[in-house]
Amino acid sequence: MLLADLTRGDAPLVIDVPHAGTHVPDAIAARLTPAARALADTDWHVERLYAFARSTGATVIVATHSRYVVDLNRDPAGVALYPGADNTELCPTRSFANDPLYLAGEEPDAPEIAARRATFFAPYHALLAAEVARVRERHGYAIVLDGHSIQGEVPRFFNGRLPDLNLGTADGTACARSLQALAATVLAGSDRFTHVVDGRFKGGYITRHYGRPADGVHALQLEMVQQAYMEPAPPYAWDERRAAALGRVLERLVVSLAEWRPPR
Repeated sequence: MLLADLTRGDAPLVIDVPHAGTHVPDAIAARLTPAARALADTDWHVERLYAFARSTGATVIVATHSRYVVDLNRDPAGVALYPGADNTELCPTRSFANDPLYLAGEEPDAPEIAARRATFFAPYHALLAAEVARVRERHGYAIVLDGHSIQGEVPRFFNGRLPDLNLGTADGTACARSLQALAATVLAGSDRFTHVVDGRFKGGYITRHYGRPADGVHALQLEMVQQAYMEPAPPYAWDERRAAALGRVLERLVVSLAEWRPPR
């Protein structure tokens, strides 16, 4: 069972895309509502936006399975990312539109959640951890860029519209300040897209778990508004013109991150 598509590179940068997968095992899909089977909360086309990064020497890891199977960016212990706010679970039961994902009585129970964690979550993170360790061994440090996208307006989680580009560094604790500043400068360099640093999205489990600057691992999350590169309604079509403009920003970001060196 392939849980991720991996391309190894020699640069100090590891890009992971945990929510672009669309595979749902038949036994789980049969229990989803008809609406849920459309997988509306997928981070559509994010792996395509970062496809260029393979040619830069970055390591790229893209999950194959849907976040409805297990959310690879949630704390497996169930700790809320944003206490007091509405948080999705390790195995989500409601969509971003707050509709049920499962037919009545078909939600996963605790033993099934534990099984999904062992079958899907743990192997993916073992792979990601191994690649981060390999890169750190080679360079003396590693950078993790956690790639995501979301609709610009999701009332369940936030009011109004998000900025186009949302950089999260766990309030500066997940990476060196100079790396945070570099990434923010790159995003600010585009007059086409708005941006924010550590706004509504400060980084999920991956950013917070792997980001250990004192140990030589620096992590950042980039949450992009889908309207910046695609149509956010079915059939979730890629928009070549918008995606090209966003792609140029991402190329500058990836190259800048790969060229950064930790302060001595």
